[in-house]
Amino acid sequence: MIEIKRALVSVSDKAGITEICSFLAKNGVEILSTGGTYDALSKEGIPVKKVDEFTGFPEILHGRVKTLHPKIHGGLLGDTTNPDHVKQMESNGIVPITLVIVNLYPFVKTVMKPDVTLEDAIENIDIGGPSMLRSAAKNHKNVVVLTDPKDYESFQTEFTTNKGKVSRETAFQYAAKVFSETASYDSAISTFFNKKLDIKYPDKITLAFNKKQKLRYGENPHQDAAFYEPLFIKSQFEALQGKELSFNNMLDFDAAFHVASLLPKNAVSIVKHLNPCGIAFGETVLESFELARKTDPISAFGGIIGIHGRVEKESAEEITKNFVEGVIAESFSDEALEIFSKKPNIRLIPIAKFDEALDELDLRSLHHGLLIQNRDYDLITKDKLKIVSKKQPTADDLEGLMFAWNCVKFIKSNAIVYTDQNSTLGIGAGQMSRVDSVELGAMKAQKVGLSVVGSYVGSDAFFPFRDGIDAIAKVGAKAIIQPGGSIRDEEVIQAADEHGLIMVFTGMRHFRH
Repeated sequence: MIEIKRALVSVSDKAGITEICSFLAKNGVEILSTGGTYDALSKEGIPVKKVDEFTGFPEILHGRVKTLHPKIHGGLLGDTTNPDHVKQMESNGIVPITLVIVNLYPFVKTVMKPDVTLEDAIENIDIGGPSMLRSAAKNHKNVVVLTDPKDYESFQTEFTTNKGKVSRETAFQYAAKVFSETASYDSAISTFFNKKLDIKYPDKITLAFNKKQKLRYGENPHQDAAFYEPLFIKSQFEALQGKELSFNNMLDFDAAFHVASLLPKNAVSIVKHLNPCGIAFGETVLESFELARKTDPISAFGGIIGIHGRVEKESAEEITKNFVEGVIAESFSDEALEIFSKKPNIRLIPIAKFDEALDELDLRSLHHGLLIQNRDYDLITKDKLKIVSKKQPTADDLEGLMFAWNCVKFIKSNAIVYTDQNSTLGIGAGQMSRVDSVELGAMKAQKVGLSVVGSYVGSDAFFPFRDGIDAIAKVGAKAIIQPGGSIRDEEVIQAADEHGLIMVFTGMRHFRH
């Protein structure tokens, strides 16, 4: 057990600090403190000694040096179970410090301010705080260290139960939290500096995330899972209602959000197992939803809906006619929320600004590492298209082709989508052969009574052979948009001309594995 006789207190986050220090003082613990923390404790009448009085050395360099002193770090690092350490401490007038309550300068909050300067950021890099935390955590068999105000209550309970002592097992748990905190803090600083230098892929990368919530389960019920958010990005994934989220729910919500956010206002995406099963945009959210659901109403059952707009009463009524897992939208009207409240298991997530909530990096884990890439947000414009067929597209054709192109990028490769000018008709996703995706998409449309005659076809990558073009012509589609770049492009273009199809190249691929 560790007996608590002397505490060193220095905090930026002063939540609960006067309460725990009042508790310590009442139990005869000597308290040392610095700067603003000293002032806050003194103001409350809590007995506290200044660190410079304790060390006999003044704070200097505008407070940059105040706790970096042998009497502080000797008191934190001295192993009182080691006779040699005890002898050296006594000969140098060093007394043990058995409790440290420290949290760090608010570096992350500072650099998240839109007008932050480099000078402000640097001034909020804590030096003494991490040093004290690390010293205390290293010597956890002799020192208890608290860096999270959430731990104050459990500490006081154990202190009271054990009559002024804390177990080494508890001290070890607190120490582990300290090293997570200092690692995260250093990672935030590193990330900020790399961003200032526009270094996206540094030789060494440290990623710092805070746990946002524990999830219901992972991909399967026997797997545990949790959701973490980056230090610099506060997630807007806050459910207004519904069952606890699972790993798969989070993935589908993210996919539904990304599809809708990169399409025009009022766009609706319906996602099932990370693949869109319907995408559309119309004059209203209700119109968009009805068009998107029409693509594949069977798959839409139990799906997650992304809405680039506000959900009103009429849309809520239509959505709740069938079972859905959840809806992510810019906002929900009070009337819509009232309707959804009658289906309490439906998760509702508002993200106020769809257009501004996109993160840049796509991270994927491997068994032996981490892959990082920029997210595929690039969009092309009509003037960048290369018309390669003899038959020329009209202005309306170009609109339809662009819609098909902006949909197919969200579908798992090999991906084929049939559309009209503003809604999907048939989707062929995730096939090993592109011609299979062509046939699957047409079959899915036919299955629900939608015609792909005169439709626009988007392909996420080039056609390696003409068989895909022949299959598209067979079902009566009108035009194809694809990246081009195959060694058989001439053969593919010739097939389009033979069938009287419009074909345009984008020069850009949209694989989605």
